[in-house]
Amino acid sequence: MKIKVEKPSPSVLAARKVTSWPVWEKEVSRFDWHYDAIEECYLLEGEVEVETPDGGRVAFGAGDFVTFPKDLDCVWEVKKPVRKHYRFIPS
Repeated sequence: MKIKVEKPSPSVLAARKVTSWPVWEKEVSRFDWHYDAIEECYLLEGEVEVETPDGGRVAFGAGDFVTFPKDLDCVWEVKKPVRKHYRFIPS
């Protein structure tokens, strides 16, 4: 299970209609999370580091488009407050 981080162009964001997705906000914090479905998100603000059970760490922030795989267990560490557009993809 791999977390994918991309730097999309404005045309890619427009094609995916990212600005129509809901917005999620979170203060600086650390918490466990489990993904029941694939999540795609685009960070408007913030800085995050996610730790996976195998000891891997993935960092991302404003301007990044991130895809989380279904069934991923991880720990989110929000280093700077986050605002992101997100959507879950049913399997």
